[in-house]
Amino acid sequence: MPNPDIIRVRHMLDAAQEASSFVSDQSRADLDANRMLTLSLVKSIEIVGEAASKVSAAFREAHPEIPWTVIVTMRNRLIHAYFDVDLDRVWDTITAVAAPCPQVENDTIAGGWEKKEAG
Repeated sequence: MPNPDIIRVRHMLDAAQEASSFVSDQSRADLDANRMLTLSLVKSIEIVGEAASKVSAAFREAHPEIPWTVIVTMRNRLIHAYFDVDLDRVWDTITAVAAPCPQVENDTIAGGWEKKEAG
């Protein structure tokens, strides 16, 4: 059976990659003008945060380079303060933080954890 942490991390990476694809060829001004873009990015960040909240403490401790608390806190903020979303923060999260995530994907996070379990 697949490791649930690996599944959750893959969900995080898939959502981050998808969000990055949503903003390709888009500008910050497009975020203000396009409600579907806004909702898709917010939903992607929520998915990343929800998946992060389900990752085990052992996995989080093994990967302190990932800001787990910040990720989950942002998800909570978007869910509970949906009426007051800072679109600059959403844009920065996707363009500066989520875009590099897929580069880290299998080898660094998921692959490294699988190796630890096998050993």
